[in-house]
Amino acid sequence: MGSWLDNAIFYEVYPQSFKDTNADGIGDLPGIIEKLDYIRELGCNALWLNPCFDSPLQDGGYDISDYYTVHPRYGTNTDLRRLFREAHRRDMHVILDLVPGHTSDQHPWFRASCRGEENPYTKRYVWTQDKTQCFDLKRPGGDQSSNIRSFILGVGERDGLCAVNYYTCQPCLNYGFEVVSAPYQSATDSPEAIATREAIQDVMRFWLRMGCDGFRVDMAGSLVKNDPDGMGNVKLWRKFRAFLDAEFPQAVMISEWGRPDLSLLAGFHMDFLLHNGPSHYLDLFRVERPYFSRSGGDFSEFLAVYRRNLELTAGKGLICIPTGDHDMVRMAGKLDQEELKIAYAFLLTMPGAPFLYYGDEIGMRWVEGLTSKEGSRSLRAGSRTPMQWNDDVNDGFSDARPDKLYLPLDPDPHRPRVRAQMETEGSLWREVRRLIRLRLNNEPLQSGARVEFLFAEKNAYPLVYRRTGETGSVLVVLNPLGQDVECTCSLPELGEVLYSNHGAAAVRDGRLSVPRASATIFRCATGGI
Repeated sequence: MGSWLDNAIFYEVYPQSFKDTNADGIGDLPGIIEKLDYIRELGCNALWLNPCFDSPLQDGGYDISDYYTVHPRYGTNTDLRRLFREAHRRDMHVILDLVPGHTSDQHPWFRASCRGEENPYTKRYVWTQDKTQCFDLKRPGGDQSSNIRSFILGVGERDGLCAVNYYTCQPCLNYGFEVVSAPYQSATDSPEAIATREAIQDVMRFWLRMGCDGFRVDMAGSLVKNDPDGMGNVKLWRKFRAFLDAEFPQAVMISEWGRPDLSLLAGFHMDFLLHNGPSHYLDLFRVERPYFSRSGGDFSEFLAVYRRNLELTAGKGLICIPTGDHDMVRMAGKLDQEELKIAYAFLLTMPGAPFLYYGDEIGMRWVEGLTSKEGSRSLRAGSRTPMQWNDDVNDGFSDARPDKLYLPLDPDPHRPRVRAQMETEGSLWREVRRLIRLRLNNEPLQSGARVEFLFAEKNAYPLVYRRTGETGSVLVVLNPLGQDVECTCSLPELGEVLYSNHGAAAVRDGRLSVPRASATIFRCATGGI
C-alpha cells in the first residue's frame, strides 16, 4: 500500500460541476485549484478527479478520444500539472480517473481500427470477422461471462461487428479472452492484447510523470472478456501492478470492481463497495427505509457481505464505503441533515479511505426531473448539478447566464450552501469537519485499523463496533433511530468520550444505553495491537 493512503480522506470532484472561472457555465481546472484550500479546510487530503480528457462527451468524458490531452473546456495540460503541484504544496494527493476498457469511437486508434486494410490498430479493439460471430457469446452462460454489453455493426470499412462496453460510442479495447471460443477472439497473451496493455501503461506513465499520484480505474473487472471466475482480469492487473511497482512504487490504484476478493488479489490497494452488485450498500442510505434513518432499517445483510469480504481480503488491501459518486442518487435523497450526521459518523470511522462526493458534505440533494446531459440520463444528471457555494449569482458556481450552466441549480430555495454551513454552529459541514479531524488525530480510526462488530443484530439498534490500531482502540456507538435504545454486549473498559452528537451513550447496570439519533465515540482504556 502506498504510505500516503494510510490516512487519506478523498474528495471526489466532478470537474464540470465544481467551479467555473471563465464564465462559460462549465467547471474547470483553475476552479478546482481555486478551491483546494476549501477542500483542505474541510479536512480532505486527497482528490479524485472524474475524467477531464479530450472527449466528444457522449458519456460525460468516459468516452475518451485522447488520453494525453485535457479537454479544452477544462483548461490545458499545464493547468492539470499546476493542480498536481498546488495540491502537493498543501500536502494533498491527486488521483485521475483511468478508463482503460474502452475509448470513444472518435479516438484515432478506433478510426485506424475501422480501416479495411491491416494496420497496427486492426486488433486494438474486439471485432468479429463477420456479422454473425458475436452470437457465439449467446450460448447458455455466455452472456454472463463475456463482459461484453453489445455489438455495433456497419462501422467503417470492416464487415464484422465491434464489441462495446457501455454506450454504442464506447468500443471495447482488446485485452484478450480468458476462454477463447470463437476464431475472432484473441488470447490474453496474444500480441494484440499485450500491445493494448502497453499502450495504457504509456498513458499511466505520462500522467504519473506529470505529477499524478495514482488512478481510480473505471470498470476494472471487465477488461478481459469471457472470464467466468474473474481470474483473467486478476492476472492482467497484476501485470499492471508489476509495471507500477517497478517504475512508480508510490502510485495508488483504486478499482471500480465491487469485488474486493478479486481486486485486491489483482494488486489494487482498495476497492469500492458499490450501489450495483451484491454489497447491500444501498440498504444503509438509499432504500425506502435506510438503516441510517429515524424510521429504521436493517444492517445485517450489508454486514454479512462486508464480513465475508474482510475475511477474503485480510491484509491484502482496503475496502471503501463512499458517500456516493457521480453515478448514483445522493444520500440526501433519503436522509435529512440530522440523519446524515449519524451516517457520516459511520462512514468516517470505518476502515478504508473515506470518499466524499462533492457537495455531500453540505447535504446537496439529488435533483429530480432533469433531462439527460452528455449521456447521464436523468438519474445521474440529478447528482451532477453545480456546487452550491454561497448566495451569490448561480450560488457562486459561475458568472455565466443561468441558462448557460452545465446543469441547472437545485431549484429548492432552501438548498444548502457552503458559506452558510461554514458559518453555522452545528451544521452538517461542521460536523463532517469535526469527524474528519477526529479520524486524522486518532490512528485507530484510520484506514488500516481492525474493526470488530460487537452489536449489529438484524433489524435492531444500536450499532456498536470497535476499531483497534497500533496505538490503541476506540468504541463507536451509533443509534440513528428516533428513540432511545439499549443493548447488552461484551464491551471493553471505556475511557473518555472523544465525540458525541445528540447526547452520549453510557453503561448503566451492565447495559449500554444509547440516546435517540446519536453517535458516541469512546477511547478504550486498554487495547491496541
